Amino acid sequence: MSTTVTEYVCPDCGTLLRHSNPTTLESMRDVHNQLCIVKRQKTMAAQVAAPKPAAAASVTTAKTPAAAPAAPPAAIPAATVAPAPAPAAGGGGGGGPTTISLTGTGTSYSTAEGPIDPKFKEKRQVVGTYQGIKVWGPIDPPGQLGIWGQEVCIDFDICVADGACIEACPVNVYEWLETPGHPASDKKAFMIREKDCIFCMACENVCPPQAVKIFNKS
Repeated sequence: MSTTVTEYVCPDCGTLLRHSNPTTLESMRDVHNQLCIVKRQKTMAAQVAAPKPAAAASVTTAKTPAAAPAAPPAAIPAATVAPAPAPAAGGGGGGGPTTISLTGTGTSYSTAEGPIDPKFKEKRQVVGTYQGIKVWGPIDPPGQLGIWGQEVCIDFDICVADGACIEACPVNVYEWLETPGHPASDKKAFMIREKDCIFCMACENVCPPQAVKIFNKS
């Protein structure tokens, strides 16, 4: 009895997949397409080449109405972030809106050493969000940026933008975020698709300065 062998050649990296069962070959192709390094590199190159939004430097949610005069006190730097009123430890939805700016006057900072503090949620408060991603203070842009993320967390003050986490992630959770003026690096791996994380821990395991911490959803 002859057996028909079906083949598939990856158009990106040239890998040859073969199997006698077409259904199995289809599954093999799907897995390969998710893990193909060349395909991911092409995708990231396309993302880098795409024009950046004009307002990428800062994001503002609705500000809490002020009862006092509109002009801020002269002693408060323009980059200061007003914390949400009395948030519960470890996050939670009770905090008020806030403004986060990636540019400011906080320049007296040096590169921080890793690893990220795995218990930072017990010690820090959420000071705002950026494109829906939580930001844990203190922050004083551009030199101090805090820890970003709820489940996929990166200490931006430790991150050196080596790109290992972006390369390792099989579901493309990360994109580059420009952070000019930061002492460790002028861009960071931003977990824009945090909700797509499959908790494989690949990014945490490959980060050279150990700036990444993954918290599996309970």
